[in-house]
Amino acid sequence: MIKKIYSFFFIVLVLVTSPFLIRYLLANQKITILNSIYFNFPGIITKNKICPTYDALLNQTLDDSFSVSIINNKGEIISSYNEDVPRLPASNQKLFSSAYVLSKYKLNNNLKTSLFKNKNDYYLRGQGDPDLNYEHIIDLISNVKENKIINFNIVEIDSKLYWPNGWTNTDKLYEYGSPITSLAIESNHNKFDDIYALKNFIKNYLKNKFPNSKIYIDFFDSEKTLYLKNIKEINKVYSTPILSLLTLTNSESHNFTAESLFKNASNTWNDNNYVKLKRWLENKGLPATNAYFADASGLSRKNKITTKLVVLFLDKMRYFNDFKAYQSTLSITGVRGTLAKRFVNSELSGKFFGKTGTLSNVFALSGFLYKNEKPIIISIIQNSNKIDKEKAFNLLRDLYYLKSC
Repeated sequence: MIKKIYSFFFIVLVLVTSPFLIRYLLANQKITILNSIYFNFPGIITKNKICPTYDALLNQTLDDSFSVSIINNKGEIISSYNEDVPRLPASNQKLFSSAYVLSKYKLNNNLKTSLFKNKNDYYLRGQGDPDLNYEHIIDLISNVKENKIINFNIVEIDSKLYWPNGWTNTDKLYEYGSPITSLAIESNHNKFDDIYALKNFIKNYLKNKFPNSKIYIDFFDSEKTLYLKNIKEINKVYSTPILSLLTLTNSESHNFTAESLFKNASNTWNDNNYVKLKRWLENKGLPATNAYFADASGLSRKNKITTKLVVLFLDKMRYFNDFKAYQSTLSITGVRGTLAKRFVNSELSGKFFGKTGTLSNVFALSGFLYKNEKPIIISIIQNSNKIDKEKAFNLLRDLYYLKSC
């Protein structure tokens, strides 16, 4: 009887102390396998901590157009301001989509552009390599053999899918809003080097090489997969590694690359549905129920997130096996990317790894601020017709010098 009582109390003690033990081990990242389990676990272990000095700073500095959330290195939410208000994130959207991509690929994987053949029919198919150029095209089609009749097909998505929902007509006029296609010469940044220019280029090349052949060249809908039967890959070119492409996405905020990588990782070239990104976050126990994702890059005006979601997500990313690689893709204050000109030659130089986001009436700044070599996670988003970027950066500076809570 006494043994049963002791056993009962022992079990109760384990159940009571386990959450605290688990939180301690996670906060200190003691066990690698536990970190991996927690990253994929459909739940979060966080708690709030009252920090009057942080709260006072936010209340004195900000107006209602701002939302801010802050988490310390122990996973505790130490301060917030309008953290549950849905906001347009601009390019902070890339924080989510790039992580999704990294979870689906190995760091040294590549995108591939291929030439396939079936009898006299050739098929050129790409995966949206942002650096694809005409030299690559020549290299690929150099394997076409002379024949009386040559049928050449450019496999591409439907033109209705070139832009995600919520990209404005004005955005589409500029490089940053170039169409998202699977075969894009240098990210479609030159509007004269579109898919029709590519068609003419290939046609002229083949006609010059095979003047006695009849050349037929046309577009082929990528959604029709029957052509894949009995075809053979006869040539291919690879992109730079995924990690380099993710650095282009986050550090330089390259919209085309963000969209292309996500479409490959989620297998959604033939639709503009980003529900897989939302489900991925929800499956990790993150509060994404009321969030809305309309693209991978953040250019869409239909995206809606909260700063609370951002910091909880970034905190969970710390337990991802490839977290160091993920963090290495971000901009760095005073060093690289969109933050290279901020806090140059100051104590904050090299101390903030993050992502900016800029649209008309939107500014966002989120990432990891290192104080005494320990990160605090910060997300600042302003939606207003009077954007004040300096206030956001001044807040980042003040948080750096504020005594830890």
